[in-house]
Amino acid sequence: MHKHIEWDDPGNASVLEHFKNNPDYRPPYPGAVLSARYMGKIVRVKVEAYREEDAVSIGSVAAILNQYGAHVQSHQKLDIGDMVRLPDDKRAMEHWKEKEKEEKEKDEKEAD
Repeated sequence: MHKHIEWDDPGNASVLEHFKNNPDYRPPYPGAVLSARYMGKIVRVKVEAYREEDAVSIGSVAAILNQYGAHVQSHQKLDIGDMVRLPDDKRAMEHWKEKEKEEKEKDEKEAD
């Protein structure tokens, strides 16, 4: 059974929007790893099946990351390994808060 997830809107990080004019764009396929956002976290989903008629990937949660790229085991009602459905229009490019990450690491080193 799939866990129902209300994915965040990808906004300007939309994969579909980014590739809309690319003639070489292919739909997801089994084994591909896709990214989306869920309640502020980045979620990677390993595709097991793709339903072209619905434009939905079905797969397992392979990773959950915070905005700095650190891995977590779960977030809200989503856990690593959960089976989910990921609509194409909810797929999002990954981006990190590098500058903030560097500042946080610097602060942590100074605190030591």
